[in-house]
Amino acid sequence: MPRQMRREFAGAIYHVMNRGDRREEIFRNERDRRMFLSTLTEACGKTGWQIHAYCLMRNHFHLVVETPQANLGVGMKWLLGVYPKRFNIGHKECGHLFAGRYKALHVEGSGNGYLRTVCDYVHLNPARAGLLKGGEGLEDFPWSSYGDYLKAPGQRPVWLRVDRLLGEKGIAKDSAAGRRQFARLTEQRRREDLAKEFKPVERGWCLGSEEFRQELLAAASGRIRATHYGAERREEQEAKARRLLREEMGQMGWDDAALRQAGKGDERKVRLVARLRKETTMSLKWIAQHLAMGSWTHVSNLLGTRRKQESLKSEN
Repeated sequence: MPRQMRREFAGAIYHVMNRGDRREEIFRNERDRRMFLSTLTEACGKTGWQIHAYCLMRNHFHLVVETPQANLGVGMKWLLGVYPKRFNIGHKECGHLFAGRYKALHVEGSGNGYLRTVCDYVHLNPARAGLLKGGEGLEDFPWSSYGDYLKAPGQRPVWLRVDRLLGEKGIAKDSAAGRRQFARLTEQRRREDLAKEFKPVERGWCLGSEEFRQELLAAASGRIRATHYGAERREEQEAKARRLLREEMGQMGWDDAALRQAGKGDERKVRLVARLRKETTMSLKWIAQHLAMGSWTHVSNLLGTRRKQESLKSEN
């Protein structure tokens, strides 16, 4: 099964989600939900995690986790090992509870709104799932951190960190007035069409700026395997291809203008095509576009001619 790329580093933020095996219930009653939060409290104590948002649905959960230490993997291994054991003991059952590996979306914590987006996604989940009746507010769903945000600091879980999300919503102080403003802003978001904004949270592997994405790809270069999701592999390969292209252009003393001015069949370009095809998985269409070589069929013909020439040389 495809796997997500995960990079662990101190201060990383993730949107973590996991579902029940065959989409079955992982929370059957209040006791299960309280037990999960108690187990999460233990996990945070062991790892130093800070939780920015959480939501416990019927057959899945959401966490927005900040890891002051690079320890998401070991912490999740403990959490997803201990809770199922306690669940099975409580219900006198055995076997798997979760559907394989958890999802972990990298979230940029720059203060540019990405944390707000993912926390709003988590807090609005009950409303989007139709669990709130007409007239009910988000605080009427008792199993998310939204209600905790509306409480005074001393009444919240010790691991819940609210300052960063309040800051991204432009709320300067964690006061009664600030909490009322938080409620107004979040309920306002509930009335907006957020499908486009939330799409990267649901389907992506990274939520952040292009610079943040490229930093993650550069750090993971060479470590993304065939078992990772296709989008991540493609982005890693494209980043590698761009680095290789810049390297070759630097050696030839070319800038972008010189690249475009060189002929479509320039031997140096054909040599570069051969290297890109050998060392990356980029398509001929991508290569033709980025090397200003016309159509991909023209590039394919040039490559074929090059191979024939090299074959003849080797025979002689």
